[in-house]
Amino acid sequence: MHMKNSEQIKELVRQKYSEIALQEKETNQSSCCGAGGCSTEVHTIMADDYSMLKGYNPDADLGLGCGLPTQFAKIKKGNTVIDLGSGAGNDCFIARNETGEDGRVIGIDFTSAMINKARANASRLGFSNVEFRQGDIENIPLSGNMADVVVSNCVLNLVPDKDRVFKEIFRVLKPGGHFSISDVVLVGDLPENLRKDAEMYAGCVSGAIQKDTYLELIKENGFSNRIIQKEKQITIPDDILKNYLNEKEMEEFKTGTTGIFSITVYAEKSKTCGCGTTCCN
Repeated sequence: MHMKNSEQIKELVRQKYSEIALQEKETNQSSCCGAGGCSTEVHTIMADDYSMLKGYNPDADLGLGCGLPTQFAKIKKGNTVIDLGSGAGNDCFIARNETGEDGRVIGIDFTSAMINKARANASRLGFSNVEFRQGDIENIPLSGNMADVVVSNCVLNLVPDKDRVFKEIFRVLKPGGHFSISDVVLVGDLPENLRKDAEMYAGCVSGAIQKDTYLELIKENGFSNRIIQKEKQITIPDDILKNYLNEKEMEEFKTGTTGIFSITVYAEKSKTCGCGTTCCN
């Protein structure tokens, strides 16, 4: 299936993540971000282990992350935190542990099945200061200059217009606020069959862009003090690769310079943003 436009990509992701919302965590973990093509070789391809973090809630963990942005997000008591692509609420509930009862956590997700699952989890946990809104992170349904911290975990790679998302993150952050985002990026060119396959798109690999381009987008959108907080190479198991590549292509892919990486990136919105004492946009 060839992608024709960003709306088709979004619809594919929406369908896929609606299915994922209803799957067991074990099914999601043994695939690439939950998107089918299950592997017998590994238990978790992308995800880091959350279970030791305070605020962790197993019902909200669908095994879809590729990092632990909340671990690096420098969330303080009383902060307002926005989680982009909040899924069943896992990162939101961990962020809520950091920000406490005086803080506020808002999860944004464009899949209604995920929103429903997250709201049910929040209700069961009795959290009145964690809310979930359905919306597109290319057009975040929140006013500007309201968040102390933005987090996101393995989501931007699914979005066609990443530049637009970084503009939106900049808009919703308060002057002096910051983000910590875990995502999947590439170094070198992926084999064409891996890139174009629809299932791999929802599985977050072929939607990923070059690491240098990703980091440049952050800089171009006005963020400062950019730091890579964590980086690890992702190994796709042979029994998933063979669905896309023949033996020769597999060997070339594994011995070449191409890499798929999970990175967690931090950056700040300046307190002045280049236009006086407050931010203009």
